[in-house]
Amino acid sequence: MNKAELIDKISGDAGITKTQANTALDSFVEAVTKTLKKGDKVTLVGFGTFSVTKRAARNGRNPQTGAVIKIKAKKVARFKAGKELASKI
Repeated sequence: MNKAELIDKISGDAGITKTQANTALDSFVEAVTKTLKKGDKVTLVGFGTFSVTKRAARNGRNPQTGAVIKIKAKKVARFKAGKELASKI
């Protein structure tokens, strides 16, 4: 499912226009992004938890040359499905 299909589904289920559904979805994404940038997590009971984890620096290999390269440490977004969502999949 892509963003346009999700907007269609939201607008149909909620009985709102596609423009309103798009605004609501954009607002949700922006709120989650801002919260994760602050280092906090977002928990939606029954759905799951969005959080930020730190990935340590490590060595990797260039697949073309086989040379060792250093991969920098960075923060990555993570999603863990909640119990309810996991049981429905």
